[in-house]
Amino acid sequence: MKTSNSNLSNSDNNSIMKYPVVKEQSLELYSEKISNYCKIGCVDKAMSCISEMQAMGMYPNLFCYSCLIEALGSVGRTLEVEMIFQEMIYLGFKPGVGVFNVLIKGFLRKGLYELANRALRVMEELGIRRNQETFEILLDYYVSARRLTDTWRIIGDMKKRGYRLNSFVYSRVIELYRDNGMWKKAMEIVGEISEMGVPVDRRMYNSIIDTFGKYGELDEAMEVFGKMLREGVVPDIMTWNSLIKWHCKAGDYMKALSLFTDMQNQGLYPDPKIFTILISQLGDHGKWDLLKENLEKMNRRGYKKSGAVYAVLVDIYGQYGRYQGAEECISALRAEGVQMSSNIYSVMANAYAQQGLCEETVKVLQIMEAEGIEPNLIMLNILINAFGIAGRYLEALSVYDHIIESGINPDVVSYTTLMKALIRAKKFNRVPELYEQMELTGCTPDRKSREMLQIALMHLQPI
Repeated sequence: MKTSNSNLSNSDNNSIMKYPVVKEQSLELYSEKISNYCKIGCVDKAMSCISEMQAMGMYPNLFCYSCLIEALGSVGRTLEVEMIFQEMIYLGFKPGVGVFNVLIKGFLRKGLYELANRALRVMEELGIRRNQETFEILLDYYVSARRLTDTWRIIGDMKKRGYRLNSFVYSRVIELYRDNGMWKKAMEIVGEISEMGVPVDRRMYNSIIDTFGKYGELDEAMEVFGKMLREGVVPDIMTWNSLIKWHCKAGDYMKALSLFTDMQNQGLYPDPKIFTILISQLGDHGKWDLLKENLEKMNRRGYKKSGAVYAVLVDIYGQYGRYQGAEECISALRAEGVQMSSNIYSVMANAYAQQGLCEETVKVLQIMEAEGIEPNLIMLNILINAFGIAGRYLEALSVYDHIIESGINPDVVSYTTLMKALIRAKKFNRVPELYEQMELTGCTPDRKSREMLQIALMHLQPI
């Protein structure tokens, strides 16, 4: 007797065709299903397969566990990654260095420094050597967190173990000097690299352009950009974002818009992160007509989904009242077919934060959490900023306390943002102790944090 599949959806039909339903599926078939689901990003289906297997008394093999850890790590589901990893160890599997790299990267992305260190210790206990990628993951975190001493220690370890200092390492060293106010030293490094014969690739060009931009040397940034093009190095989204951002910060929004158009002419999909900078700058200058014109251009180019994000951000900044709060904004984006991600949630939360709309910022985080996306340090820093702008320093402090209690290591952005909130609230006496705490945790103060300290000390001095 034949069973009709006419009442099933297309996706169900496809699933049945691909994986026949039988009483017992073999370990090989489950492995194939889990692997395929992980490759196409259907992590929940892969997790369901694991549950089915365990219900039948079977356990996944090392390959399945590795696929799952990589897939979960790529979408920021760190808690589940740790659970799967612990299960692997309990069952006697010996994960490879690739699995550990995914685990460490996921922990550090969320600021869970102690958990990352624990994973490194387990690697040592199992006799698994760190590879080039392990060192680069650690270096990337230390530079981003402004941990100067740890950065040089890692570079020293790489040299000691014979690992090559490639363009990634040198680009991060340039950024480290840049972020610590030593941009001329950063440029000296570029000269040294050229003398050593290390090719200047796109990553390094991006670091140099961003360094010049950050210190207002826009002519030099454009000169390097021109050289990059002449040497046949194709700019990526980071290159364009950097040029657009720093021209905006310098008040040259017409050049920023011109660069934004050039980027689209190169066929690059606009990054929602750059929308916030463009919109806030043009909005501050009352150029809402240019914002509208820019949106129309994007729609004509076929960037409908990016256009939807852009329109929502313009609404938030302009407070036109077209959308009533975060929930309506997110519904509008979904209606346009926009796939909500941690990146888009961060951009939205930041837009609300910049306006001091704390409740809406919190709402975005709540919606994000409800969808299984764990808030990372970036999102929590955005929340500190929102409360700071609104003058609610006690709430900003409570977010900072939550970061500490959650085992997340604050970075220099966390401390600087909180110091700014305290200065806004005229709580100048709290700033020096926070600055000292930052130094004790291993974060190297950047130019902005030093400026915050000076402002506080100036107000604390007796007249």
